[in-house]
Amino acid sequence: MTAYASAETTGPAGTLSCELRTVNHRYLELSPRLPDELRGFESLLRERIAAKLSRGKLDITVRLRGNDARSDSLNINEALVSKLAELALSMRTRFPQMRVELTDLLRFPGVMQQAEIDPEAQQAALFEVLDRALDALTATREREGEKLGEILRDKLDGIERVVADVRSWMPEIRAALRTRLEGRLADIKQPIEPGRLEQELVMQITRTDVDEELDRLSTHIGETRRVLGLKEPVGRRLDFLMQEFNREANTLGSKSVDTRSTNAAVELKVLIEQMREQVQNIE
Repeated sequence: MTAYASAETTGPAGTLSCELRTVNHRYLELSPRLPDELRGFESLLRERIAAKLSRGKLDITVRLRGNDARSDSLNINEALVSKLAELALSMRTRFPQMRVELTDLLRFPGVMQQAEIDPEAQQAALFEVLDRALDALTATREREGEKLGEILRDKLDGIERVVADVRSWMPEIRAALRTRLEGRLADIKQPIEPGRLEQELVMQITRTDVDEELDRLSTHIGETRRVLGLKEPVGRRLDFLMQEFNREANTLGSKSVDTRSTNAAVELKVLIEQMREQVQNIE
């Protein structure tokens, strides 16, 4: 589901900030953007996120703002300065007008060196800010998930009402089917074999019987409600259940011999599609 979170902490190299933006996606797709100093931790960062999230397209932006206090950790390569000074004196004997200042020497590559940062401390700071951002993101997604759960339960109530309506109509639909069949056989101007009506009626009822589809729809309703109550990622299971719902609705429509049940199948498919769209937002 769509969510945003951020966090900030102070590390050995300065201030670290982490921004997370996620949008709907069937699988987990990560797009990290790290400063050069932290790029070596990308694979570990991916593993850490994958341990906490299973779905969504996630953009991760980590920024490093240098700490002014790090200027205290600058070192001077004295050996290099000595060699440069000797070279400068040697050049002055040949070119008396040439002037070399101390600042010129300090600007020479390799003279000023930044003290190395402990990689373990840097990693710890990165993971700290990442974990805080992930916790905030998870909290946001959980709040959104509760709202989506309410929407899905409302749609399930709608599906349950449609199933109950179709069940209540079936005796009347079967009676109407028998009446139509009797009328057709009566139009035949030839003697009818004994039991022919019952045989035809059994065949028609068998072809149009939807009791199994209605039973399975009721089972899927109960299972979906159960899954929505779990305190764990349920998106993939709900994906599967939406496919099962849709299969039963299609069969119900194909077996329909009554306008009411045909309309009911259409209404079911609309409700199921609305649920399927919301399920894409669930972890």
